[in-house]
Amino acid sequence: MNGTQLPLRHALPPVAVDRGRPLVPLRHDRPKRHPLEVVRARLALSAGTFALLYLALAGRLVDVATAEPGKVRAQATPTALVSPEPRVERAAIVDRHGVVLAMSLPSAGLYANPREIIDPEETARRLATVLPGLDPAALTPRLTSERQFVWIRRHLSPREQQAVIALGLPGLHFQRAERRVYPQGRAAVHVLGGTDVDGNGIAGVERSFDRRLRDNPAEPLRLSIDVRVQHVLREAIARAIERFDAIGGAGVVLDVTSGEVLAMVSLPDYDPAEVATATEAERFNRITVGVYEPGSTFKLLTTAAALDLGTVPIWGGYDASRPITYGRFTISDFRGKNRWLTVPEIFAYSSNIGTARMALDIGVARHRTFLDRVGVLRRVPIELPETAMPLFPHGSNWREINTLTISYGHGISVTPLHVAMSAAAMVNGGRLVRPTILARDASEPPPLTPQVIKPETSAMLRRLMRLTVTDGSGKGADVPGYFVGGKTGTAQKVGPGGRYLANARISSFTGMFPAYDPRYVVYIMIDEPKPRRDTHGFATGGWVAAPAAREVIERIGPLLGYLPQPETPVIREALAMPMQPPRPARPAARTAEPSRAGPATATPTPQPSRQAALAQAMAGAAISHAPR
Repeated sequence: MNGTQLPLRHALPPVAVDRGRPLVPLRHDRPKRHPLEVVRARLALSAGTFALLYLALAGRLVDVATAEPGKVRAQATPTALVSPEPRVERAAIVDRHGVVLAMSLPSAGLYANPREIIDPEETARRLATVLPGLDPAALTPRLTSERQFVWIRRHLSPREQQAVIALGLPGLHFQRAERRVYPQGRAAVHVLGGTDVDGNGIAGVERSFDRRLRDNPAEPLRLSIDVRVQHVLREAIARAIERFDAIGGAGVVLDVTSGEVLAMVSLPDYDPAEVATATEAERFNRITVGVYEPGSTFKLLTTAAALDLGTVPIWGGYDASRPITYGRFTISDFRGKNRWLTVPEIFAYSSNIGTARMALDIGVARHRTFLDRVGVLRRVPIELPETAMPLFPHGSNWREINTLTISYGHGISVTPLHVAMSAAAMVNGGRLVRPTILARDASEPPPLTPQVIKPETSAMLRRLMRLTVTDGSGKGADVPGYFVGGKTGTAQKVGPGGRYLANARISSFTGMFPAYDPRYVVYIMIDEPKPRRDTHGFATGGWVAAPAAREVIERIGPLLGYLPQPETPVIREALAMPMQPPRPARPAARTAEPSRAGPATATPTPQPSRQAALAQAMAGAAISHAPR
């Protein structure tokens, strides 16, 4: 070649040299693809991919459009994205509409291992900067002990927990805990009760249903309480206490058919979050534990016994022109009429004299038996651990003078719930309901309850209670369109030595609405109200408790589905009760007519029916009680 080099295009292909193996030419002769072909291929692949996606989306749309709505909603919620509820060990408590009254929230408890702490004083000082209320001087000695576990705070908020973590102090640890919270604050606090630091129920519903709340934490416990009614009742009682400078008060709203307690208030009360600092007076439940002389509200029971037993008819009456003197006792009327009074007048004008004479006709044994039958001589059977026994003379200590005074609510002490329970039986047709704080299923029939008075007696009592509000001592409770009926009560308080206290009284009102078909009983009691100038110096039930009941009924009526109604002829007839009912005319005696078909023979006199015999007996009673 003489050193002459060939052009590059004519050069021989390079060869790879490998000893012992044949020489193989390197493959550098593969043709390269044009860049436009590469772009077209990629575009085709992308287009195919998007076409598949669009086809899948179109198929899904068709499936959604033709599927059932419930199925779509179920499939549209990815279960993997739903956050599970925090696990708690105690069930929530809700009102009858599902409003949460009490619930447990997961929290963290802070404790220390003193053996791991380097500088106890510095640790206590720095903890106090992020935990309000922590006393470093009291904590330091505890952090220097030889123990391995020292509680610092049982419940920390997430912010407090993060602040402690940020301190980076050795020897501090967290433990999972639960905190019981009450979102409605003071509402129904005496019903709910509370728990201790370990989550154990110590009072109220929390104690009564402690096992139920622990064994079934996923199922809320539903109460009969209506938190809306609860707030209304509490506000009305609080205003009455403030207006009359009283030391306390209580109230209850009770369903007369089912016995469900829709509201239960006792004031003063406390914040359940601060139960440890609550005073004894604040923790005291006046509705189920406090026993008081009921005063004239008990005249409802005495009148019911007299009418039901037939010892006096509705048109009868008694002489109330002079006080009754019994040994060293004198029974008189407050602003009495000083004349003979009919039964409606005795009830509406709240005559002690007339009611005492009525009780004398009933008799000691029958009067006591009747009170026991309507439940006021026993503990109220309600699902609360805090209930009190009534106070009354036992055995032979119950004498005639006791019957006289107990007839108008003195000489016996019962809880406000006793009064509400017995009043419900007097107006609901005569059946004694059992009060309950558990919600009952509306679809189920009401529980069977004992009949304590006749339905016609109950109807008569409703008329008398309505008369008391329209023309008697309860005028302050009237609400237009709701046909309120009720009975006022005023009783002096008994001191430690058993003597009545001067200027210390219990003013109360027992009401029901609507009177033509009662559904709810409202009881309100104010403890030691002071007279006011705008009440003409009075602090009785008619001036103090009746207006508070009016406010409650006016506000809760619409909440419970009742709107004001006009007074129709049917309603007017159902509630008609004159102050002086006329005595029905006696039936004329029938004479035997001679038979036309033979000699005169005496026709046998037909035996009177049971109703006619009762009417004749009541007519005879009316004669014995007529004014002289």
